[in-house]
Amino acid sequence: MRITFKLNGVDTVIDTSPDRRVVDVLREDLNLTGTKESCGAGDCGACTILVDRESRLSCLMLAAQLEGREITTIEGVARGEVLSHVQEAFVEKGAVQCGFCIPGMVLATMDLLNRNPLPSRSEIREGLAGNLCRCTGYQKIVDAVEAASDSLSNE
Repeated sequence: MRITFKLNGVDTVIDTSPDRRVVDVLREDLNLTGTKESCGAGDCGACTILVDRESRLSCLMLAAQLEGREITTIEGVARGEVLSHVQEAFVEKGAVQCGFCIPGMVLATMDLLNRNPLPSRSEIREGLAGNLCRCTGYQKIVDAVEAASDSLSNE
């Protein structure tokens, strides 16, 4: 099946089986390895991408669902060497640990801040609830999301 979509701002056409998982298409066919697979069951958030600016789990999506959509992976967040304000906040607050979950956390944060630019700490925790990190108690991650929110409000 020929599937046409926008990927990280670039018009993209792929030929693939419509029932392939999006995480596999991204990693294996398009070499976008920032999208991770951990659980394969939609429980961890490591495979989070943005679909039309909303977070989705790419391990639970089929390639056919990409048709006509705008997809953002972690590779599409920075502009060249310039990190986004969310990525900067994660670095500044030391919320990067091993890095495995961070792409999904960053994209989930972008979705959260698009929906709620000034979330409370409780709303941040709720907004990131589907993303698991095995290295930290989430304090630095919540601090980073709060800092990213603050930077948005000061623009």
